[in-house]
Amino acid sequence: MNSRYESNPREVERMNTAELRENFLVESLFADDEIKLTYTHYDRLVLGGIKPVSEKLALGTYDDLKSEFFLERREIGIINVAGDGQVEADGEVFSVEKLSCLYLRKGTKQVTFSSKDAANPACFFILSAPAHQTYANKLFTKEDASPVTLGAPETSNHRTIYKYIHNDGIMSCQLVMGLTVLKTGSIWNTMPPHVHNRRSEVYCYFDVPENQGVMHFMGKPDQTRHMWVQNHQAIISPPWSIHAGGGSANYSFIWGMAGENKDFTDMDFVNLNELR
Repeated sequence: MNSRYESNPREVERMNTAELRENFLVESLFADDEIKLTYTHYDRLVLGGIKPVSEKLALGTYDDLKSEFFLERREIGIINVAGDGQVEADGEVFSVEKLSCLYLRKGTKQVTFSSKDAANPACFFILSAPAHQTYANKLFTKEDASPVTLGAPETSNHRTIYKYIHNDGIMSCQLVMGLTVLKTGSIWNTMPPHVHNRRSEVYCYFDVPENQGVMHFMGKPDQTRHMWVQNHQAIISPPWSIHAGGGSANYSFIWGMAGENKDFTDMDFVNLNELR
């Protein structure tokens, strides 16, 4: 597990490309038979990728957490972005197919990840936040998430949103989590952009076609910055920052949040004419 510390807006205004990527982009999420995690001090989130191929991988604890087991004081959301997999939590086995989401409560001691087919392994993206309450472990498929289609081809943001962990879905202490799939011909996500000073956010881009990319925009609305993002890379977005992207082809992305509330609609929208 590596750590990322917070940056204030004035500091970010002066960062060059390499510094932006070092602070906010997680370039390598998945590696065969590895668990790769990043601890960010924005709302003390832990994000990462787990790719079991020939082995069953166990989620252990880390010195950074100072806990006896990973979920001693945390909850976790898990979304699979590749082949079919399984997650075992304290003896209960969950089949997690592509685009399914599993929530595990605080206090879950033993968690393992495996793939059903080594030739088509699962890739589990995880997001974990501190928790002070316990809720039921719960699995949602993409059909359970009551998908909603928004946007239009005319504005190049025709997309389907799947909301998994939120007030009207899987209950959690403070995690909010879901994903968005862009339609063919659409490239824009979260446009017009917004900020929410009450929550930080994490993006995980996936199903980005080979040799294509996404231009991710961040920063204060009047001081925007950008980073090129590839498939299976993640962005850490501060509460004061916009978070939006435009791709060279359609793609999908996971969004996850934690902070002061779980209200999905808690967004302070920014007029496009105000962006600089």
